[in-house]
Amino acid sequence: MKTSWRTASLVATAASVLALTTACGQDNGTTPASAAQNVGATAPAGSPTGGAGVGTGTGNGYGADGNQSSSSPSPAAPAGKLTVAKNADLGNVLTDGSGLTLYRFDKDTANPPKTNCDGDCATTWPPVPANDATAGAGIDKALLGEVTRADGSKQLTIGGWPAYRYAKDAKAGDVNGQGVGGNWFALAPNGKKASLASLPGLSVRKDPKLGDIVVDKNGMTVYRFLKDKAWPKSVSNCTGACLKKWPAVGIVKPEDTKGVKKKGLMGFTRPDGVQQMTVNCWPIYTFSGDKAPGDTNGQGVGGTWYAVSPDGKPVGAPGN
Repeated sequence: MKTSWRTASLVATAASVLALTTACGQDNGTTPASAAQNVGATAPAGSPTGGAGVGTGTGNGYGADGNQSSSSPSPAAPAGKLTVAKNADLGNVLTDGSGLTLYRFDKDTANPPKTNCDGDCATTWPPVPANDATAGAGIDKALLGEVTRADGSKQLTIGGWPAYRYAKDAKAGDVNGQGVGGNWFALAPNGKKASLASLPGLSVRKDPKLGDIVVDKNGMTVYRFLKDKAWPKSVSNCTGACLKKWPAVGIVKPEDTKGVKKKGLMGFTRPDGVQQMTVNCWPIYTFSGDKAPGDTNGQGVGGTWYAVSPDGKPVGAPGN
């Protein structure tokens, strides 16, 4: 990316923000470029929390609860005919013959294929057997292979990546393993991590429980804090430790949004110098406890945090 283009883009964005903030009663001011936040950026897991909600731990690190050391792996079910399933948040996802999502592990390698998930890990993430796997529609059979595990068994590989199931996926279509530990991801049919090609800076996703909610460019749920204010000007009351748990969504140009109400869609400069986006003049945030697109772990936290509807209302909040 050329420096001149980037500079011009930043200048144009800043001008747009200054012009729009007036509608929510904001003062025209400038902010150092270093204060800007990436859209949907999340604080590191384990960040200190304020009074605005506490995230949950990751148990034994494999994504399952309890002590796995006393468990014995069940006989691995055959892979069968692999298929491609459509997921609203992840796009095309690879599934086995029963429709269960297949995953890959970042600590494995594809070239050469090597698995680093054994013992307790393999109990939580059962390796997919290679012996009977066949390619269904939309899957290149040349990408199917196998790797020999430490116990001598043959595990299916896709594009070189060893394939696994997740013990907490109970039925076809479940993707509970997506993003677990920051190392586990649903497989795309080509062996890469499943993901939508691209999303606007802000867009709308239909959640099965909450209905239409706003998400950032990474597909992460966007939230509102009931203690904030929108009128006569946008005010965030999430500061310090709270802001580490609930990162402010950075500035998004109105033309880089889809399905979100345009009125009151603007940015403002916080007292701490961070530029934050609003929907209908309400400050918006992501939640560090959400690890993957589609997560809504921040919904209702503390009775003050709620997902945002396309018109800026807090979904499911009392009185809404």
